[in-house]
Amino acid sequence: MEYPNKILMTGSSTGRTKRGKRSTWNEKKRAGMSFVIVIAFFAVFGLIILTEIFMIDGKGRPSSNGMHHGGYNRLGESAPDYEDVKEEYSIEEAIFLKNNRFIKDIKQSKNMQISLAIPVAPESLDSRNSIGAIPWGALMPPSIERTLPPYPTDVTPSDGSWKIVNGTRFKFFVFSAFYDRRGGKLIRVIGATKTRGPEKVWCRLWYPVGPNNSTYRSSSVMARVKIIRENWNLKYSACFVLCPIQAPGLEIPHSVSIVSKIRSPPGNVLLLRNTDQDSGLQNRTNINQIPEKIGVCVKPFHFNYDSALYLLEFLEMNSLLGVSHFTFYNHTLGPRAACVLKHYMEEGLASANNATQDGTVQHATISMLPWDLRMRSQKEIRTEGLFAALNDCLYRSMYRFQYVALIDLDEFIVPRHNDTLKDLLRWLSLKVNNRNTGAYSFQNAFFYLQFADDSLMYERNVSNPALRSALITQRKTRRRLKLHPQKQRSKYICKPEAVVEAGNHFVWEFIPGKGSLNVPADAAILHHYRVCEFGGDDCIKTPSTVDRTAHKYSRRLTDRVELMYNKLKTPCNLLNLPPVPTKAPATRKKVFKVKDLQKPMKTKNSETIDDIKATKSK
Repeated sequence: MEYPNKILMTGSSTGRTKRGKRSTWNEKKRAGMSFVIVIAFFAVFGLIILTEIFMIDGKGRPSSNGMHHGGYNRLGESAPDYEDVKEEYSIEEAIFLKNNRFIKDIKQSKNMQISLAIPVAPESLDSRNSIGAIPWGALMPPSIERTLPPYPTDVTPSDGSWKIVNGTRFKFFVFSAFYDRRGGKLIRVIGATKTRGPEKVWCRLWYPVGPNNSTYRSSSVMARVKIIRENWNLKYSACFVLCPIQAPGLEIPHSVSIVSKIRSPPGNVLLLRNTDQDSGLQNRTNINQIPEKIGVCVKPFHFNYDSALYLLEFLEMNSLLGVSHFTFYNHTLGPRAACVLKHYMEEGLASANNATQDGTVQHATISMLPWDLRMRSQKEIRTEGLFAALNDCLYRSMYRFQYVALIDLDEFIVPRHNDTLKDLLRWLSLKVNNRNTGAYSFQNAFFYLQFADDSLMYERNVSNPALRSALITQRKTRRRLKLHPQKQRSKYICKPEAVVEAGNHFVWEFIPGKGSLNVPADAAILHHYRVCEFGGDDCIKTPSTVDRTAHKYSRRLTDRVELMYNKLKTPCNLLNLPPVPTKAPATRKKVFKVKDLQKPMKTKNSETIDDIKATKSK
């Protein structure tokens, strides 16, 4: 019997040995695979590093044909404008193409056009030693300029209207042109084009000559396209087209055309807005002589905006705050809102009870520009190309208003202790050094529309309680307790002459030496009236507080809106006011009575339980 036991013991020992060897081999295999994975990871990482080094080295080398493309790379698109003028647009910079491989082909055909960023002048082809080329910002030689297409008499000059740039591969539109004298003379064109790698274009500058300005002579310079930074990486973006005017003897033109090919007939003519030639702005380029007025810039109306009563409140409330002018852009506007704005533009804002607390009477004006930008909003370009509108309004307001606020229709910058924004800005200038301040930034506070209405709306001992309860600034006083940090949802009031590129929530670029001042929340905040930003109603669960700062304008605001509402109700077919809200009845607490368990329970027929049992037993 011992022999079989020995066999069993031997077999069991052999199995354990095999399993041990298999386990050891698996561990070695896993260790080997881990080592291979680590080696592969470091190899891939090293390959990435080497690729980056070679790419950077390739970008740093000069191109083979000697052309300077610094103004058109991705970094160049975000470079400060004034450094561009002084460096990239330096007229002394000479660019020559020597021993170029295209020379032989050019000599065979002088009419041949080479698709280069800097075209070769045909007249210089006879030179055997060097071939002349046009650097950025330099004038096209007069001998070539005379051969270019003349002024397009069939094109109507425009200011504040989207025009196409013909001949580009991708969409390219221009809207307005401004002469910018700050830090270097240049023409700044507001446009919209491809975000990544915008196409190169030329500036054709037009000068009227002859009797009654019947004919025009031209000068041409190569432009630079500078993409405006906020674009959500969509296909198209708002942009600046910069046309330097630095060549000796080059004067400020009357108008400008943006063309993709220098020999293509211009498809647009933009009137140049030059404050030096504006009779109404003489001696106002000195910042100490700019009128102490506040303008408001609003992004384009869209989705057939037709909230007429909200629009009335926006205009009258901001007028009470000291605003002197509103600039709007009309993409799609509903009939009621359009009627209201038409009346305001023709007759001005309400004059009854129009005075502020200090007795100053404010008469604001309105301008509205068409906004037919043929790019799909939120799919091709962000929100109707709002950054083109904001920057157009900024430059349109420059030297006309000392301050400009860039806000939406559901936003109000409300001072806590001062009555008007002018008073607030004067007070801030006394508290801080105002010399370097180019903008004042205000923190955002959400007054969610899902919050309950203010309890004061139930009071009827006020004039026109129905209208007062319909005004958003009076009805919604509960706001989110926590304010957004600066540059997140914040809005600002800026000095236009100190800003180069305006953003939605903050200034992207100031002129040298200027910056933004963060206004303390106890001085003023941005009142933002909107629904929960992420959908649903969960936002009302956030900690909140009641803020009745806007109620200090209640009587004056109600009187002004009532005057305009009654005047425009019939001609503009305004909707009836909603009924005055009624206070909900007090909730009665239910009192639960504990029944006496000793008493017999009765049925509907007042039978006792014993009676029921007796009936069932029968």
